[in-house]
Amino acid sequence: MPQPVIALTLDYEQPGGYSKLPWYALRENYCAAVVRAGGLPILLPHEPDQVAAYLARIDGLVVTGGAFDVDPALFGATTRHAAVTTKDRRTQFELSITRAALTADKPVLGICGGQQLLNVALGGTLIQHIPDEVPDALAHEQPNPRTEPGHTVAVAPGTLLHRITGTAELSVNSAHHQAVKDVAPGMIVDAIASDGVIEGIEDPRHRFCLGVQWHPEYAISRGDEAIFAAFVAACG
Repeated sequence: MPQPVIALTLDYEQPGGYSKLPWYALRENYCAAVVRAGGLPILLPHEPDQVAAYLARIDGLVVTGGAFDVDPALFGATTRHAAVTTKDRRTQFELSITRAALTADKPVLGICGGQQLLNVALGGTLIQHIPDEVPDALAHEQPNPRTEPGHTVAVAPGTLLHRITGTAELSVNSAHHQAVKDVAPGMIVDAIASDGVIEGIEDPRHRFCLGVQWHPEYAISRGDEAIFAAFVAACG
């Protein structure tokens, strides 16, 4: 069997640091996680006109995270929190390719901001700033390294995530100030933190459509590695 070709969305950075010109970026561990799971990673520049060509060549899509937010106007919000920062071209590209991948029933895995993008793509909304909307919230932007757990999540029985991980509780890292608010129509919640923040969503109408609010590419638990293994297997 040939390796499933797994596309990962890139981040976009303004001039400075690596280059005096705009540049793309992605942490190496995203690609390493795909390879460990048996996939062949390729990286997608933000070219909306190439979405159909990309989809013709890939078997599955990972929507990655990043230090930015989905524009609240895209989920119907009439106000914008001061903490919100956007990368509009990236978001428009990710919305386009995510919706197209789901229409083609190709497996999609949304990670951290990718889960939020996935929820918005299917008609859901977001909490714009957790500390302002969730009483007694956990430290979802954990102070300790991302290679360590920040908190635990409860995994809902009978869900795809539960079948993949085989556990009712996962220790996860946490690097976000936004989260899913209203779940998109047809999606279900499969993981939740002790403060009520939604940590995982899935859409049973599709072959594989899963979002997780943490970063399983760091592989801090067996559950993290199982997520990538199940995703890549679904792409085969």
